[in-house]
Formats: sequence, C-alpha cells, structure tokens
Amino acid sequence: MHSPNFRVLLTKEWRELLASRSYWLLLLMIGPLVCHAFIMAVNLYAEASGSGGAPAALPQGLTPLDGILVPTFGAYDLAATFFLPFVAIRLISAEKQSGALKLLLQLPGSLAAKLTAKGLVLTAGWLFSCVPGVVAIVLWKSYGGHLHTPETLNLLLGHFLRSMLSVGIAIAAAALAESSASAAIVTLAFTVGSWALDFVAVGRGGFLQQLANYTPTAALRFFEQGLLRLSTTIVMLVVIVSSFALAAVWLHTGRTLGQQLLATIALVGILAAVMWGAAGLRTSWDLSENRRNSFSSADETALRQINDPLRVTVILSPEDPRLTDFEQNVLRKLRRNLSQLDVDYRAGSQTGLFEGSDDHYGEIWYEMRGQKIMERSTIEQVVLEQIYKLANVNPPVVVENNDFPGYPLATQPTWASWLFYLSWPSMTILAWWLIRRERN
Repeated sequence: MHSPNFRVLLTKEWRELLASRSYWLLLLMIGPLVCHAFIMAVNLYAEASGSGGAPAALPQGLTPLDGILVPTFGAYDLAATFFLPFVAIRLISAEKQSGALKLLLQLPGSLAAKLTAKGLVLTAGWLFSCVPGVVAIVLWKSYGGHLHTPETLNLLLGHFLRSMLSVGIAIAAAALAESSASAAIVTLAFTVGSWALDFVAVGRGGFLQQLANYTPTAALRFFEQGLLRLSTTIVMLVVIVSSFALAAVWLHTGRTLGQQLLATIALVGILAAVMWGAAGLRTSWDLSENRRNSFSSADETALRQINDPLRVTVILSPEDPRLTDFEQNVLRKLRRNLSQLDVDYRAGSQTGLFEGSDDHYGEIWYEMRGQKIMERSTIEQVVLEQIYKLANVNPPVVVENNDFPGYPLATQPTWASWLFYLSWPSMTILAWWLIRRERN
C-alpha cells in the first residue's frame, strides 16, 4: 500500500475520477439536495418549536436527530442510491470498453491492489461530497441548535457504510456486465429488489424479516434511530468487501468461466455463512440521547436475568398502527436484552380490515416455560409486567426519572440558500472548468 507503484495507481485513479462527468454532476447536485432538505427540516423544526412566540406543543419529541440530521442527510441516501453507483461503474466500465483494463492488469501490482486504489479514490471522492452536509451541521450549531455527539457520529457512520455498500455493488455489477448500461440495470435491479424485500418482510417475521434487516434501507434505519448494532455493521462491511472480491474474480482475465463461477459460488457461500452467524449477535449500543432504544436501567437489569426463551405471538396485521408501536416501543428493546426471543406474526391479511370479526385479532400471546399469557396492550410497562410473571422475576422498583426535555428552537435557515444554491454550484463549476482547462 505504501509502494511507489500504489501511489501511482492512486494518482491515476484520482485523475480518472476528476475526468468523470458523472462525479461532477454528483457534486453539482448534492449541494441543492442538501439545501432543500436542510431548509425544510429547519422550518418544520421551528414550526414544531412554536415559531411566532407560541410555546412548543411537545418539546420532548423535538430532537435534532429526528428533526434536523436524519432529513438533511436523507439527501445523501438519495445520492448514494441514484448518483454514486454511476460514478463507480464508470471507473470499471470505461476501462473495459476502451481496452485500457487489459493494459492496467499488465502493470506491476496485483489486481486486489488496483481495486483497492479504486475503492480508496471513490471513498475520498464521496467524503468530499459530504462537505455540504458538514456545512449544514455547522449552520445548525451557529443557530444555537443542539447536537448529541454520539448519535451524530453514529448517523454519519451509517451513511458512510450505506454509500460504500452502493460503491461495492456498483463495482461488482460493472465487473459482471459487458457495458455500463447493463451494469446500471443490474445495480438498479438490486436496489429495487432490496426495496421489495424490505416491504414484503414487514410484519412477517422469521428468516425473511431477518434477511430484510440487512437491506441498505433497513440497515440505515437503525443508525437513524441512534442504534449501533454489531450484526448490522459486520454484515455491511462483509458485503462491501465481498463485492470487491467478486469484482476481482470476474476481472481476472486468466481464469476460465468455470473457475469464475466456482469462485463466485464459494464467495456467496462464505457471505451467507457470515450473515447467518452475524444474525445471532445481540450486541448493540443505544447512542441516542433520549435512550429511545432502551428500557430503564432497572428493567434491563431484570430482563438480563431471564435465560429462558420467550415466544411472542402477535395477531396484528403489518399495517396496523398498534403493530408499529409494538415493534418500536417494545420488541426492538426486547431484542437487545433477551438472548432468546422468537416473534411469530399470525395476521391473515395485510391491513386487518377484514379481521374485525375474528375474536382473536389484536391479541398478543407471551409464552415461556410452557405457560401462556394473553395481553392486548402494547404499552411498555404492561408488557414487561407480563414477562416478569412468566419468568417469575420480581419487577424492579419503578423510579421516576426526569423526562427527556427536548430541544425546541424556533429559528430560520439563514445563509443556507446562498451557500448551497449559489456558492456550492458556482465553486463546483469553477473547479470543473479549471481542471478541464489544465487537462487540455
């Protein structure tokens, strides 16, 4: 990595990136996208905070993570889905179509080193495109806004892994496909397929829901909630590395088609084994300031004393709001504290509109040690009481804690339009013109 040849590779790939029109279009578009998201977020946050002198209606629900950071950096999720893959595809497909890839493979250094150079350059290019997002954070702080460092860094980590996942998939697609158009179709098919899997798996449970937890959208959702899950992080890293490994397999001109297929099957098998093993990891860290992913400290201590498996049978349709509340307020927290938790979804329809005549609809059954308890409530303390009864554990003493105060702020997004709508595109166009002039 520190050899002169590798530095030459980095320089060559960096020049290729700067010669890519798709990268400059990405830089040109990211500023206005971030600007629109940031201005809308600040205005909505100010309205909820009681702009015009009115008091905030629900200050406890005003968190910069939900109100400012997540919507603002949602622009980067959009860019990583629709813009960044084309930048990565070009670095491979352009060389394949022009025949420059054969010359590149004959240069000193391994194929892995050449792909590593491409990955590092794409990473650097993406980090540079994150400047508008950093400027948005600085602007929010200049308005007097609050930020919680752990949850902010966790969100940035999630978006970084999400973007690198797009890069990896695009690189693998470019290596497999014969043209950039075909590679773009393959990448888009993967994206649409992950969306479909995420949608179908809602409220289904079992293997399908476990697999859907690792789609790019679902994985990013954990980071947006202030939750750092070890299993999600490991799977995303392994998929990124596997994508580059798959590209190395299919770009190696010395291998026959049979050898490439065998290597691909082996790689997929290793990836599946790692994902299966990672799915069993329960380690996670709640980095949100309002501890939205955690029970009280006393309840978590009591739950960790339970070693028996708990089976929860939920008779609620996927689109029932009660199931959403149950998932977010109870099940997500239980999965972090119980080593053996099995959730079974028994609803017979998607919306629950035609299950009103079913006497059992709305029931939630808890089973442990051969005993069952039915409860319809999805309130956190009610559910915990039922679990303590089944586990024969004394409920902890409830201690009244001060509620999360929230951070209302009625402010205006001053300077944002000038910086993102005018200054950033102008500097991008100027930089592109100067670099193009130097190359000519």
